[in-house]
Amino acid sequence: MAWQGLAAEFLQVPAVTRAYTAACVLTTAAVQLELLSPFQLYFNPHLVFRKFQVWRLVTNFLFFGPLGFSFFFNILFVFRYCRMLEEGSFRGRTADFVFMFLFGGVLMTLLGFLGSLFFLGQALMAMLVYVWSRRSPRVRVNFFGLFTFQAPFLPWALMGFSLLLGNSILVDLLGIAVGHIYYFLEDVFPNQPGGKRLLLTPGFLKLLLDAPAEDPNYLPLPEEQPGPRLPPPQQ
Repeated sequence: MAWQGLAAEFLQVPAVTRAYTAACVLTTAAVQLELLSPFQLYFNPHLVFRKFQVWRLVTNFLFFGPLGFSFFFNILFVFRYCRMLEEGSFRGRTADFVFMFLFGGVLMTLLGFLGSLFFLGQALMAMLVYVWSRRSPRVRVNFFGLFTFQAPFLPWALMGFSLLLGNSILVDLLGIAVGHIYYFLEDVFPNQPGGKRLLLTPGFLKLLLDAPAEDPNYLPLPEEQPGPRLPPPQQ
């Protein structure tokens, strides 16, 4: 019964958050069970473009390391802030949300190649947190019950926490940088004098993922209109 309740609750999570979180958990489980090796997942340009192992462009965003504190920490923040974005500023805009993932993933891959980074899931998490924090500037965040501060400080607090754990902060900085680029192009530049939206979601994504917009000139049939229905005429 507990598993059924958990599954039912998980199905209530928005689609993109549910799919990405499940992919991360399943990938880690497969590595833990030795069905996969991290060497089959990491980003390697030579293997991608010379050996056509194109799955590495995706799998390097799905692996956060073996089961342990670091994994649960990252997956918790991925789930929380991905869901808050999808249910908040991206509500009803699934195609735009997926396009944000694609934009961030492509830019991180290019910059990660220059920095010789092999796994970029933590950078994607930092990007999600950064975009949410800039769109929720007045929200106060309680950080593990130790500190309380405004949301825009959260990405930097996470970077400091990574430093305390002995991790490289280069991945966090990459995610923050890409998140800022997205936020500037999507939320800041279009509102400047002479500015405009430069990140336009492709139409095919909108057709695939978004519900069709209702025609404002559509007049429903009498039987489709709300209110009491009259009985059919007698023959």
